[in-house]
Amino acid sequence: MRVKTLCLRDCPDSCGLVATVEQGQLLRVDGDPDHPITKGTICARTRRFPHHPSQSERLLFPLIRTNCGFRQASWEEAIGSVADTLLAIRAQSGPEAILHARFSGSMGVLAGMVDAFFSWFGPVTTLRGSVCNDAGKVAQEMDFGISDGHDVTDLDHSRHALLWGKNPFVSHLHLVPWLQNVRKRGGQVVLIDPVYHASARLADRVIQPRPGSDAFLACAVARKILDDGRAVDLGSMADNAESYEALLRSRPMEIWARQADVNDKDIAYLADLGMQRPCAFLLGWGMARRSQGGAIVRAIDALCALSGNVGIAGGGASYRIDGRGVFSGVKIPRASRTIPEPQFARAILEATSPAIRAVWITSGNPVVMLPHAKKVEQALRTRECCVVVDSFLTDTTECATIVLPTTTMFEKEDMVHAYGHGWLRASVRAVEPPAGVLSDLEIVQRLARAIDERSGGETNLAARLEGTARQWKERMATPLLETGIDMDEVERKAVRNPFAPRVPFDGGVFPTTGGRMHLITEVPEEAQADPAHPLWLMSSSVRDAQGSQWSIDLPDVWPATCHPDAAPGWEDGDVVTLCNEQATMQVQLRFDERQRRDVMLVAKGGPLSKGQCANALVFDTKTDLGEGAALLDAKVRIT
Repeated sequence: MRVKTLCLRDCPDSCGLVATVEQGQLLRVDGDPDHPITKGTICARTRRFPHHPSQSERLLFPLIRTNCGFRQASWEEAIGSVADTLLAIRAQSGPEAILHARFSGSMGVLAGMVDAFFSWFGPVTTLRGSVCNDAGKVAQEMDFGISDGHDVTDLDHSRHALLWGKNPFVSHLHLVPWLQNVRKRGGQVVLIDPVYHASARLADRVIQPRPGSDAFLACAVARKILDDGRAVDLGSMADNAESYEALLRSRPMEIWARQADVNDKDIAYLADLGMQRPCAFLLGWGMARRSQGGAIVRAIDALCALSGNVGIAGGGASYRIDGRGVFSGVKIPRASRTIPEPQFARAILEATSPAIRAVWITSGNPVVMLPHAKKVEQALRTRECCVVVDSFLTDTTECATIVLPTTTMFEKEDMVHAYGHGWLRASVRAVEPPAGVLSDLEIVQRLARAIDERSGGETNLAARLEGTARQWKERMATPLLETGIDMDEVERKAVRNPFAPRVPFDGGVFPTTGGRMHLITEVPEEAQADPAHPLWLMSSSVRDAQGSQWSIDLPDVWPATCHPDAAPGWEDGDVVTLCNEQATMQVQLRFDERQRRDVMLVAKGGPLSKGQCANALVFDTKTDLGEGAALLDAKVRIT
């Protein structure tokens, strides 16, 4: 049997999938050739899903921690224990002593039902900000009124494309054919990234600025355009055009370029391409994961406007695609206390009035994926109650007092709008889950009934959460269904989001106060050199992992790639230690002369329990905007 469904993992593509199922077992995963964007192509990590190593660590029943480790429990015992604990903590310390931490392991809208449960039960403490994209998202909201990019199909109108800090081969695979078509039409594709990576194969030129200097690079190119007298009249579309121009003129182009460590010829080349409209600016998320990440994105947005590429077909500064309200969500009370996701561990450990006594984790492995990994582990291990809901054993489940097994994306119904293109689809259950495994929705429905039984139904939680996954999909999709599209259609095939424009800000109209763009008027100071820690730790996504979910067997020693000159006295293949003030990590060197001499590349998502977690070395510093995480600000040395 072949079942068409959808990938729900944290990726911009939201690929259409075809699952082959025999005798109740998922045997094979292929791409859906009928999906209008993904067209049958899927990443290796999803194709390997039925056979990847973590299947041996599949959770099949609830676990309760004892003095001797975990023991198997029934759902009745596990849910009853959680209900008793949460009710006692709420009575003694108030609902804010409970933290619900939902991450992005699943992008499905039904994960929002767990938010609804904890809001109605409390409201409890929740997270704010995001380690992934918040700096860039808030930056574009400041500039344009909303963070929304051009549909991938709009690249058919692009004369050139700038891949700015973006690696489509790993994290936006279905951009690749459109970029290849730009080149086939005679256009140029440029990769701008401190790291030399697989997407260099798509590029006519690779420009490798100093890590974290992208704002200076954008200002250098903008200053060149100004000096050549080719800038468009920003006064017609932006409130503060004169202040932005004053920023550009505050130093010569050559100084801006030196701060970015990019030569004048590359600056002139980028200026020429930008002015040969339409030129698409395709922004990756990594460069926003710095302490000045918001300023970086704002400087690139301003350059895109100065070159006349905002609001035109084939242009745009595309960072993410917004859902534009296609899903309505559930109306829930606002949490009265939130903690910043990038400083998750610090906030838990330092919380007072009340202290955080219990944590419930949905759709995530924060021990591995958040900054200061060892402190995250400490924060979770020291709570009275830590409930982790997952499909597999992870470093985070090892910190739990109770582990609840949940479904994979092939075993549940849900729906998602892509954040890399303008299409959406509902997923359907391709295979029945193992006996004793429940979806997130079913778990909180059971918990609601248990709490109602113990509290006399004072909050009526069970009735509020009542409904099948299909019914909740229809409720969440009310804005979409009101356009005349029905759920049967969305379960059969991908549909175009009727609220998403292919070209945002067409005609220079912005959803800001006054309807005009706001331009950046200052940039941060140049980062100071740290001779004791000369290498930027670039912990990036790789093709074999989705976050911390690996599709291959892991090596005994984690590989780390750098230029030979970055490791004087060492040989390719040597096992060394990366260290900074926070942690150490043993790695095996791999030399690559295409890399800058000031970077060390380490894949993110390695297990902390095996000493392979790059986030152990990453400080919990916040970005300048949006309370994102400065994941790429860590510096290390080799010992």
